[in-house]
Amino acid sequence: MKYVMEALRRKEAEEKLPVIRMEIDYELVTLHDALKAEDKVQIIKSKEKLKQLREQLLKIENE
Repeated sequence: MKYVMEALRRKEAEEKLPVIRMEIDYELVTLHDALKAEDKVQIIKSKEKLKQLREQLLKIENE
């Protein structure tokens, strides 16, 4: 049973990877736009969101 649960977790993680990568791409575009517009608030928000997404990505890849 333990192996079945581990396999399910790995499969879920693999399915999340493309979604997280798309979110990272979107947030990078948002950050680029904010940098061009010199929107300091959005720059901070985008950087924080990218940091969170990076942590999620690393966590999944290291499992």
